[in-house]
Amino acid sequence: MGEALVVGAGVIGLSTAIRLQERGWRVRVWTADDPRDTVSCVAAAIWYPFRAYPAERVLAWSARAHAELVALAGDPAAGIRVLEGTELWRGEEPAIWRRGELGEVPRAPAEVVPDGYAGGQRLRVPVVEMPVYLRYLEARLRAGGGVVERRVLAALDEATGFPLVVNCTGLGARALLGDETMYPIRGQVVRVENPGLDRFALDIDPPEGATYVVPRSGDCILGGTAEQGSWELRPDPEVAAGIVERCLRLEPRLAGVRVLEHRVGLRPGRPAVRLEVETGSSGGRVIHNYGHGGAGVTVSWGCADEVAELAGAPR
Repeated sequence: MGEALVVGAGVIGLSTAIRLQERGWRVRVWTADDPRDTVSCVAAAIWYPFRAYPAERVLAWSARAHAELVALAGDPAAGIRVLEGTELWRGEEPAIWRRGELGEVPRAPAEVVPDGYAGGQRLRVPVVEMPVYLRYLEARLRAGGGVVERRVLAALDEATGFPLVVNCTGLGARALLGDETMYPIRGQVVRVENPGLDRFALDIDPPEGATYVVPRSGDCILGGTAEQGSWELRPDPEVAAGIVERCLRLEPRLAGVRVLEHRVGLRPGRPAVRLEVETGSSGGRVIHNYGHGGAGVTVSWGCADEVAELAGAPR
C-alpha cells in the first residue's frame, strides 16, 4: 500500500487525509502545530462560502461539503449541529444565493428584518464546534491507521520519500513555497456565554465589517473582522468592543453576557484556491490544496474529494 504525506492538520488537511485513507492510502500527517492550535480552531465555523475564489469551483465544493457535514451532524462526537438563522443585507441580495446552485433560500419575514436592512433570508446550515470537530477528525484518521506527527518544515521540498505529498499548509504556503499571492485575512472574534440562543444571525458585509452571532453548545461566538493584509495576532480591545456593539444590534439578548475569551486567526487568502497536481522535486506527485480564505470548513470535504480523485488509488 502506498503512503501519502499530508502537510498541514487544520480542517483542510485532516479532511483530505481521511479521504485519501478511504481510497486505500496509508496516510501520514505532518503538522507544525497541534490541530487544536491551527487557525481552523478560531473559526466560528458556520457553513458559508466567504472570501474564497473562484465562485464556480467554491460553490461546487461547498455543496459537497454541505451534504457531508449534514450527514456528520448525526454523530454527537463530531460537534456539528444544523441550525436555522437569518442572514441580513443592506443592498442587493448576496450573489451566491442569486446564482441558485445551493438551492432555494426562503426570504425572512419583514417583521424579523431590523431597521436599516433591505432584506434577509432564512438559512439552515451546519455549524461546527471546531475544537470538538478537529478532535473527531484526528481520532477518525488514527482509528483507520493514520499517523499525525509534529514536524516543522522550512520548505515543502523537504517532504521527500513519499509517492504522494498533499500540501494543505494554508497561509504557510507563502513561506514553504514562496507563494506571494497568499495574504492574511485577519479575523478577530469574542467568545461569550450563551444566554440561551439557538439561532445564528449574520450580516456578511456591513460598513464596519462582517458581523455574526453563532451560538454553540456551551458558548457563543461573536464576530468579526476581515482585515486583508494584517498579520497582527494580538486581540485589539477597541475592535472587540465594536464587535460586541454590532452583535448587540443583531441580537439584543446578548446584553450583559460575560466575555470568556478574545481570539484572533489569520485566514489564508489567495486570489484563487490552488487545487492542482504537479511533479515534485524528488519525482513524486504533489497535490496543492490551499488558499481557501474564510471558507475552510465550508469547502473542506468538496476539496478533499477532488484531491482524492486526483490522487486515485495507490500504485
